Amino acid sequence: MNLPFLSKPPRIALLRLSGAIAARGTSPFAAQGISAQASGPLIDRAFGMKRLAEVALVINSPGGSPVQSSLVAQRIRRLADKKKVKVTAYVEDAAASGGYWLACAADEIVADPASILGSIGVISAGFGLEEAIGRIGVQRRMYTAGTEKSFLDPFRPERPEDVVRLEALLGELHEVFRDWVRTRRGARLKAPEAELFSGRFWIGRRAVELGLADRLGEVTAELRARHGDKAQIVPIDARRPPWPLRLFSGAALAEGAMAAVEDRAAWGRLGL
Repeated sequence: MNLPFLSKPPRIALLRLSGAIAARGTSPFAAQGISAQASGPLIDRAFGMKRLAEVALVINSPGGSPVQSSLVAQRIRRLADKKKVKVTAYVEDAAASGGYWLACAADEIVADPASILGSIGVISAGFGLEEAIGRIGVQRRMYTAGTEKSFLDPFRPERPEDVVRLEALLGELHEVFRDWVRTRRGARLKAPEAELFSGRFWIGRRAVELGLADRLGEVTAELRARHGDKAQIVPIDARRPPWPLRLFSGAALAEGAMAAVEDRAAWGRLGL
């Protein structure tokens, strides 16, 4: 017997993936960003909900570690396929580089007209400090076993063979990224790969035209239109320790400061 007053509305898990993507320390007090360690339990909670109709990923990330991006994306896909639940990515300010890697774990990508999407590329940056240590009277002492162990040492002049090796590594990582986007977006991509995979990024409206996103929209309006006003949108938030404990963690302060520097550098590459 169908009793309408006893029926329960569907539930949508709303999971925010925000910040730079990087392997973080083990401190439970520090800001976590996006990583397999920090985001994995939240992903499990999202897909473990009863009466689950959809998982909504709200993504706001300038990118970061390709390994952590891959691990988080694979976890999302594995659970989505196991539970047979639709996943939609809703882009806020940015889903760039590793952030776009995460967005591609969804079945659909929805963006704001002013969102930034793309940056399908790989970057490595460093400094050459070989002249600086001489000016301040510091001697560099380093001993290795293995001819390649001092690869790209910033205190030695750059070696052409190191640059060739680095470019090969970046190219291989780039191909892994491209393969993932091809697999997830497939025929929806509407521009030549040379343009899409150049590392360039676009605003949301143009990203839809290029096939990097499916349509423009906003998460709450989209979910209400699809599931109705009675559907329960359940935010999946990280459980933080009580605030007095957070005040006395010096490690958390140091780790949080470093994470903030990493985040600012990553956002700076997008001009944000």
